[in-house]
Amino acid sequence: MEEHDLPSFALVVATVDRGDGLRILLDSLERQTHRRFRVLLVDQNTDDRVVPALEASPDLEIVRLHAPRGLSRARNAALPRIADDDIVSFPDDDCAYPDDLLERVAGRLSERPDLDGVTGRTTDADGRSSGRWSTEPGRLERDTVWNRANSASTFLRRQVVERVGEFDEQLGLGSGSKWSSGEEIDYLVRALDSGARIEFDPSLNVLHELRTFTTEELRAVGRRDGGSVGYILRKHRYPPRVVARMLVRPVGGTVVSLARFDVARARFHAATLRGRVAGLKR
Repeated sequence: MEEHDLPSFALVVATVDRGDGLRILLDSLERQTHRRFRVLLVDQNTDDRVVPALEASPDLEIVRLHAPRGLSRARNAALPRIADDDIVSFPDDDCAYPDDLLERVAGRLSERPDLDGVTGRTTDADGRSSGRWSTEPGRLERDTVWNRANSASTFLRRQVVERVGEFDEQLGLGSGSKWSSGEEIDYLVRALDSGARIEFDPSLNVLHELRTFTTEELRAVGRRDGGSVGYILRKHRYPPRVVARMLVRPVGGTVVSLARFDVARARFHAATLRGRVAGLKR
């Protein structure tokens, strides 16, 4: 299939506190084998620190937008600008796309008109992923979306994005609320509830280096992510069996970590549990 027959992309990129680091993503986009894409860069800085990185990428079509801090706010600022594009994605400002990623996604969705989107994984250079990612391909469901999707590896047809609408600004980094993650899970649950058919393909990898946390940082992540999960479970009226499973898991993680004398991980799982309970009670 010729490139002009393949769908085009709007890459919605929120960036804040990132200067030259943005080059990681832009450099990878310059190497893409499929060239029908635009970058909708939502700059949340109060200065022009991103300008050198943009000037170093003259061959990319980049639309620079502005929005207040908050990941969901940034994405919402870009959504009115996607009308001319076929597929929408949300790469992190410091991730990297493998050279053929857009070509593969475009080909997949061209061959499968029944699909409304695909998701993949984020991995480091050695193929490792954080968290408990599924390794089996399959259709996204409300019960499986938790370990089969994240923002950087989500690709949705524009019609789905237009149907679902804006991101929940209570969720996402910089939201100012207790629920500062999980915005993409909430969005995908809403897409599934609208009838979208989305498939997970673990071979679609986006490169993102794993971060190392201190013990206190790990506990904070547990509270943050746990709270967001609880918020989403309550918002979308998940049944008691799912809620129970999501509460039992961090309990089990705490017990196993203590048995291994891994106090840091035990505290992380305990913080995750407290966060989920708090989110459910919001």
